[in-house]
Amino acid sequence: MTAHATSPTLIRHAAVFDGSRLLPAQDVLIDGSVIVAVGTHLEAPDGATVLDGAGRTLLPGLIDAHTHTTDTAQLRQALLFGITTELDMGGSAETARRMRAAADERDDLADVRVATTGATAPGGHPCQLVELGMIEPFPTVGGPDGADAFVAARVAEGADHLKIFIEDGTAIGKPLPLMSPQTVTALIRAAHERGLRTVAHTLTRDAACQAVACGIDGLAHAPADGPSDQDLIEAAAASGVFVVPTLTALTGMTPTPIEYELADDPRLRSYADPQWLADLEATRPLEPGQRVGPVGVDPRYAADAAVRMFRLGVPLLAGTDGTGGHGHPTTHGISYHGELALLVAAGLTPAQALTAATAAPAEAFGLTDRGRIAPGLRADLLLVEGDPTRDITALRDITGLWRRGIPADRTVPLVAQTRE
Repeated sequence: MTAHATSPTLIRHAAVFDGSRLLPAQDVLIDGSVIVAVGTHLEAPDGATVLDGAGRTLLPGLIDAHTHTTDTAQLRQALLFGITTELDMGGSAETARRMRAAADERDDLADVRVATTGATAPGGHPCQLVELGMIEPFPTVGGPDGADAFVAARVAEGADHLKIFIEDGTAIGKPLPLMSPQTVTALIRAAHERGLRTVAHTLTRDAACQAVACGIDGLAHAPADGPSDQDLIEAAAASGVFVVPTLTALTGMTPTPIEYELADDPRLRSYADPQWLADLEATRPLEPGQRVGPVGVDPRYAADAAVRMFRLGVPLLAGTDGTGGHGHPTTHGISYHGELALLVAAGLTPAQALTAATAAPAEAFGLTDRGRIAPGLRADLLLVEGDPTRDITALRDITGLWRRGIPADRTVPLVAQTRE
């Protein structure tokens, strides 16, 4: 379902958060799939649709920097909540290709960039999910000599970036084999030679230290198994790494997932997947161990480490680890608003959290056509009531949404969307 814009759109007198700062009372002109002008007193072209943005804020479309996407309904759900791009962090190559193809064709879905098969040791995380029948078997990496061929195969699968698992099982209560530092370094080198950025699954401090020392581009989680010492914080800052804290996913492993609060917000609830709401209600009486199994992480440690890294210049990227199902409440779309609230609660200003949601992930992943509002960039845009640079929850009150210049129809109930 690809729609086509029939006329330009001029949004008048809106405050504009351009990805890094707030500009008062701007006009923004969209024509086709791009932003063609930003300024004051812009002239409306013949036949243009003119919208009054007074009292509202226009932002770049949001980017979820850590998801696992398995069907188009998830991409539709993400878009309904203002997310115009998802960065998928690993899964079936066939599914990843199908999701990218659907997003390329349809403007009623969030766009998606994919990692396909993540790199892990034989028997390493997430091989235990294969044993449980939750995912299909996948190739692994036996040592440094296999790194080049593994990365080449991922490129052939269509990967946009490489996911590397550094997980010894401490955080999930199950000992798991690890790749050697030499293997991780070889994977990173092979990915960089092919123009791929690398992101490491690292829930623990030891894993984060190893990833940073090996030259990883980004951490898919902030370390959450205990308080991070200053050496780790400074090493991350010196390395140029970026971090996706995934605080929402980590609170989902506690007795009080933030999704319980999100589901009660009337600005969000009417757009939530009805099946997800029903599943969420069923989890409320359950203890975390009953929902997600043994957990050895604490979101407070992750929040502290992420903010301390940020204070030393480490870019933070907003991401949820949104999956959906298997007893975990974190999902596509609605959970993202919880992530932003948690980043602000951890110490970021709302404006800093908005940069983590827009310009920062676009820059980290080389998406030069989005994440900011400027002439020539994609018209992935979000118009909200109020000022989210003062109150991050204002981002939940969406009054306009465009993907590639096409207005998103938020009146279609999610339950009516076809799953693939």
